[in-house]
Amino acid sequence: MRTDKYKLTTAMEWVFNTFSEYLENDFKKRIGKQEPTVSELWQAFQVLFPATSAQLLVQEPVGNTVRFKSLAFYHADEMGPLIEAPLEYLKENFGGGKFKINFYHGMQFIATINFKPEGPEIWRELPELEGNPTVDETVTTAENGN
Repeated sequence: MRTDKYKLTTAMEWVFNTFSEYLENDFKKRIGKQEPTVSELWQAFQVLFPATSAQLLVQEPVGNTVRFKSLAFYHADEMGPLIEAPLEYLKENFGGGKFKINFYHGMQFIATINFKPEGPEIWRELPELEGNPTVDETVTTAENGN
């Protein structure tokens, strides 16, 4: 899917386009609508986004392969600077590298997008995020009855 399928004039444009395949599939499965309008998808996105989270990972070469080092976890209300200027945010806070942002709704994977800012690899000195916040948070919420 092309990431510029829908044209919006907002910092959220790249996130909306990243979510678009998930939103379209949801319309097809849940509502049975094969061709939702951009307006319908945007409305669905505005409802969905506040309940999402994101995990930031960086590709780390290990021997003859790569692994993804987990660097950060964000709730929707914590993503502002990352969404407004992703390359600048990544470069300033984590340096250069091949980054992946995975978006989730609870434990449900929504989409991923990659960024490759240039610069020194600050992330190499940072600790890896322990556990899986998406799963850990969902389990804790379920245990508390929420």
